[in-house]
Amino acid sequence: MSSHEPDSTDSNPGAEHHDGSEAPDQAGATPPRSITPEKRVDALREVNRGRGVFGFLWEWTKILQVAVLLFLLIRTFLVEAFKIPSGSMENTLQVGDFLLVNKLVYGAEVPFTHTRLPAIRRPERGDVMVFEWPVDLSKNFVKRVVGVPGDTLEMREGTLIRDDTVVPEQYVEHTEPDMDPAPEDFRWQRDYLVRTAAAASGYHPSRNNWGPLVVPKGNYFVLGDNRDNSLDSRYWGFVPDSLVKGRPFVIYYSFIPDSADTFAWLTHIRWSRLGERIR
Repeated sequence: MSSHEPDSTDSNPGAEHHDGSEAPDQAGATPPRSITPEKRVDALREVNRGRGVFGFLWEWTKILQVAVLLFLLIRTFLVEAFKIPSGSMENTLQVGDFLLVNKLVYGAEVPFTHTRLPAIRRPERGDVMVFEWPVDLSKNFVKRVVGVPGDTLEMREGTLIRDDTVVPEQYVEHTEPDMDPAPEDFRWQRDYLVRTAAAASGYHPSRNNWGPLVVPKGNYFVLGDNRDNSLDSRYWGFVPDSLVKGRPFVIYYSFIPDSADTFAWLTHIRWSRLGERIR
């Protein structure tokens, strides 16, 4: 006697009934809810509501941190701005000139290490140079290099002589040619004086007559272009290469100072000097 086996599809709970209706997958299953675009926007707004202000501030904080870091790197190793406070370099540089100084060319100093990056080149005769004043390291000076290590320098009646050759200086200005003061500041020169027959009888240097002096190794002799109104190497000595900061290369802003006008930096701009190269 053969037994009747049920159709295999009858045991499938998800199979269709013979009447064409579909059986539910699970008893009591909740149908999925549709999310409208309005509900999606509300949900995103709710998620971002708590971090809106703080997220905005955090993003700007990161941007400012990067900007400050880049500024410090550029200022320390590449370019730094300086302002001319005195007339010692007139007419090459004038009071109220703002300069950009190339610090990489002479080898920028690494902060807190007393070491310098490799220099592209050393200061040369004729370079306009920014350096820390040896008398007061908190002050920066701008002068022109007229002597490098090994040079023999002297001045006769205001004319610069280097290694027995008169130096042509078209950039020099004399505002007091008839005066030749001899302050005690010049005494330091005696230690570097070339012992000539003239010097053997006594050395009495003055602003326009001094030397001959030999520039020692690792030092530079600098003078202001406004030769009669410049506190320079004649008065306080040589500039050690460790105090050299850079070479100014362009005037990015300039105005005529006026103590009576608070806004002189806006009303007395020297437009013709903006962007002028420094030579």
